[in-house]
Amino acid sequence: MAPRGVATPNVRERLFAAAERIVERNGPGALTSRAVTTEAGCAKGLLHTHFAGFDAFVAELCLDRFAKTAVKARALCEIAGRGTVEQNLNAVALALFDSGGLALSTLAMTRPAAMLAIREALEQGAPGFTAIQEAIADYLEAERELGRVAQTVDPPTVALAVVGTAHHLLMTGRPGTPDPRPLVSRLIATLVGVRSS
Repeated sequence: MAPRGVATPNVRERLFAAAERIVERNGPGALTSRAVTTEAGCAKGLLHTHFAGFDAFVAELCLDRFAKTAVKARALCEIAGRGTVEQNLNAVALALFDSGGLALSTLAMTRPAAMLAIREALEQGAPGFTAIQEAIADYLEAERELGRVAQTVDPPTVALAVVGTAHHLLMTGRPGTPDPRPLVSRLIATLVGVRSS
């Protein structure tokens, strides 16, 4: 544990990573501010020093993970023409389920103040499902132009289907239910698996 009065490097990411480990290991019910700081090896008050309460922490954790997935999605166009389209889309879509995504969604939904903060941030332009959807559509358009996706594939519609399905599974899934990732992978293969001749 860092001694009192000594700066803790990368505090936000350290606390976020600790929260994800707790949720993965013990479920969303085990996540408290004290559990997070203990897991992170930080002083007990550190979370409240950097966040305006536990709901704000939960909201910022979810928004941070959305933003990281959006960065991955925006990078898709840079790899158009490499790998397979299915693998590239899976890497982005399945990232939403990494690091306890289902449990974090469950946790956020049980905390109305956190959900409100997330909704307000997204409405103000924070990257979320819409940014991921737009990046996937742009990527699919680039792959279609390269002939790696059939001309009959409509990129915005496929992007909506992939992101909408991921959103549905995140919002309705619960820890302990079957892993949704194989379903998302099958959906992606079905939607973009047909090659243009």
